[in-house]
Amino acid sequence: MSGLRWAVAAVVVDQAGRVLLCRQAGAGRRWALPGGRPRHDESPLAAAIREIRAETGWEVDLLDLVGLYRLGVPDAPPPPAGRCGTPPDVLVHVFRARVRAGRPAAAPTDGCHLAWHPPDALPDVLTPTTRAALADALAGRSGVLGEARAEPVAPGPRAEPPGPLVDPSRPARTA
Repeated sequence: MSGLRWAVAAVVVDQAGRVLLCRQAGAGRRWALPGGRPRHDESPLAAAIREIRAETGWEVDLLDLVGLYRLGVPDAPPPPAGRCGTPPDVLVHVFRARVRAGRPAAAPTDGCHLAWHPPDALPDVLTPTTRAALADALAGRSGVLGEARAEPVAPGPRAEPPGPLVDPSRPARTA
C-alpha cells in the first residue's frame, strides 16, 4: 500500500491572457503547471503561492480552485475502500492564479524551462493533470473533481497525440 501524496499547482495567467507552463528537465520533458508539494502543516493555498514563486519567480494572486485531480496508474485495479492505490497516487489542488506585476519578483529555480503560451497555442506534450486542469480552467469551470491517468514516460522528447483541451461533453460550471 502506498500513502496518498498531495501536491499543488496553478493555471497562472498574465495580463495578456497567456498561460505559464514549466518544462522539467529529464525523462519525458513534458510541459506542466507550476507547483509542487506542501510542507508539513502548510495549507494548499500557502503551498501554491510559495511553490509558484520558488519555481517561477512570479508573485501570484490565487483566484479560485479549478479543481482537485487525482493522478493514478493506468489500468490499475481500484484500491480497496479506505486504501490508497498503487504509486503514484497523488491528489493535486489546482488553482486559478494571475501574476501581480509585469516582471518576476525573483529568479526561478534551475531545472524548469518557463514559457508563456497563448491558450489557443498550447504545446501538445502536457502532463495528464496539466491537460485536464487546463481544459477545465480555460472553459471557466471551477470546483472540478477529476481523475487523470499517469502515462508511461519514454526517455527523451515524447509527443502526445494532439487533441482538444476542452471536453464538450462536460458542461461548464461557473463560480
